[in-house]
Parts: sequence; C-alpha cells; structure tokens
Amino acid sequence: MSEINQSRRRLFSRRKSNAIRPPWSRQDIEFTDICTRCDKCIQTCETRIIIKGDGGFPEVNFAIDECTFCKKCADICPEPLFIETDNAPWQIAAKINDTCLARKEIWCQSCKDACDPRAIRFIPAIGQVPQPQIDIELCTGCGACVAPCPNGSISLLDNTRADC
Repeated sequence: MSEINQSRRRLFSRRKSNAIRPPWSRQDIEFTDICTRCDKCIQTCETRIIIKGDGGFPEVNFAIDECTFCKKCADICPEPLFIETDNAPWQIAAKINDTCLARKEIWCQSCKDACDPRAIRFIPAIGQVPQPQIDIELCTGCGACVAPCPNGSISLLDNTRADC
C-alpha cells in the first residue's frame, strides 16, 4: 500500500473556496479552471459588487451593494463560464447572525426595508423587539440586505446547506 502525499491532497482541497462568484457562474472549482481573469465581468458590473478576489478571480462583495441580476457579467464573458440565465442565478440566501441588533433587543429593521422581494420579515412579540425571519423561498440572494445592516450581521450562504 502506498502512502498518500498529504501536500498534494491539500493542494486540491484548497481550490474550493467560500467566495461567492458572479450570478449564473459555474461551480467554484470549475469556475477557477475556466476563468481567465480578464476582468470583463468586473468592469461591466452595474453595482460594482464584482471585485478581484483571491487569486485574481472575480467574486461578489455584497458589502458594496446588491446584485440587480442585469446579466451583463454573463453576457460579456468570452469563456463558457456561465450557465443559462433563465435558470436561478445561484443557490445562496441571506442568513442573520447573533450580532443582529434586533437579537440584542435594539429596534432595527434596515434589512427588511432594503429587501424588495420581502423575504425578511420581523415577527412581533409582546414586550420584545420584533425578531427577523428570512423566508428562504422568497430570498433571491441579491444581497440588498447586507450593506444597510449597521452591525454587519447578514451574510449570504449556500442555501442548500442545512445550517442556513
């Protein structure tokens, strides 16, 4: 039985990233195999949320703004990097962590106010600050709720994961 070269194994496991790629783009490892880092998607992004990320690969930063799903990134890319734009743009959804002001009993609903699909609602309770709840079915993953959050309590995660 031969020994497994752990350094080679780590090389391949490092390629998987938690970065959010532009909408309609292929899975992360396939994305980094095909993407030439030409920056055309970065230059054409309406809201400037596509940035040069780790290794020079494009990734989305919702702390800047939201995705309008304009499709310009998919249209301008010269590589076969994007799936059909008739499909869902990605499998991400908002998640609110414990630093949320409402969870600290401070009245705040900035995320709800920014959410056009109305995926975030606040559940009232007698004698308590209303608590946020995200409807995963309504959440488009646009990220409009991220930048307005005064505490940085919202992130977008793969909604196929059980902990989202």
